[in-house]
Amino acid sequence: MTIGLIKEIKVHEYRVGMTPDCVEAYIRDGHKILVETSAGHGTGFEDDEYISKGADIADSKQRIFDEADMIVKVKEPLPGEYDFFKKGQILYTYLHLAADELQAKALLAKEVKAIAYETITDSNGNLPCLTPMSEIAGRLSTQEGAKYLEKTFGGRGVLLGGVPGVSRGNVVIIGGGIVGLNACKIAVGMGANVTILDISAQRLAYLDDIFGSSITTLYSTRTNIVRTIKEADLVIGAVLIPGATAPRLISKDDLKLMKKGAVIVDVAIDQGGCFETSCLTYHDNPIFTVEGIVHYCVANMPGAVSLTSTMALTSNTLKYGLEIANKGLEVACKENADIMNGLNIYDGKCTNKAVAKSLGINYWEPKF
Repeated sequence: MTIGLIKEIKVHEYRVGMTPDCVEAYIRDGHKILVETSAGHGTGFEDDEYISKGADIADSKQRIFDEADMIVKVKEPLPGEYDFFKKGQILYTYLHLAADELQAKALLAKEVKAIAYETITDSNGNLPCLTPMSEIAGRLSTQEGAKYLEKTFGGRGVLLGGVPGVSRGNVVIIGGGIVGLNACKIAVGMGANVTILDISAQRLAYLDDIFGSSITTLYSTRTNIVRTIKEADLVIGAVLIPGATAPRLISKDDLKLMKKGAVIVDVAIDQGGCFETSCLTYHDNPIFTVEGIVHYCVANMPGAVSLTSTMALTSNTLKYGLEIANKGLEVACKENADIMNGLNIYDGKCTNKAVAKSLGINYWEPKF
């Protein structure tokens, strides 16, 4: 195959879909790699590093789309990129289609073959290509929340860890999955009072075993959410339904119950957000205030730590990309159910049940 590596155009997105070492792996298996000029600059990879591994550098995005059988990215394509796609072209990237009807319609109309990192599974039913970014986003959520609690950003002026003789800050984490677990690690490390909520008794027991008396675990019920946010300095939304729109767990009216200057971080914003008042923001203007509550809703949080994120992401995406390139998409899906689960769009049809349900469109089951 000819594989194209595209430079990300999302605001303040510095990650790249392949490292030079990834390029070397594809070329070793007989594939041709086209890399857009400066695609890796945001991560610290220069064009010469890709060239040294055997890639060709293209200064035209159009050329890459014209020649490539498969396009590799990090984030979802934006409207300015839709027209570049051609029928039958493979797109391998994060998609988050459930919260992006415009993108879904564009990819359906272009009849591309779109594989979403976030719905690829492994033998245990985990999400191996989503997990590393969830780990990073979880850790960043506490870090960013702590920063925006500072008075200079409109926060309450609370130091999460407190100091001797002064109360610690209260952190509430809704969702005990990968994001919630990693947010909890940082919050506990900072010395905050941490409460984590989840709907799974098994998950709560696991978290209790890990953190012991350092945290409080609660079932994620409406009553417990309302009770805990009243005392919270920082609330982190960390819920996930794979492929589907996130449930809305805190309403605008609920914000009136919270302390003025408290911060909420919505890590679920790329799936529509789990707070009613959440709106997509970017790294250059990451916060806004509603009812006196500071909102942080950046969808590509890991892009801020682009080197760490790129290395973690590509370590997981490479093996699936190689399998698709070596076998062809159809054979790869037929022989590997994990890749099949990653297929969201094929030949103008939606092939993911959760995405189809969220968008209100028909689901089509591929028969390869």
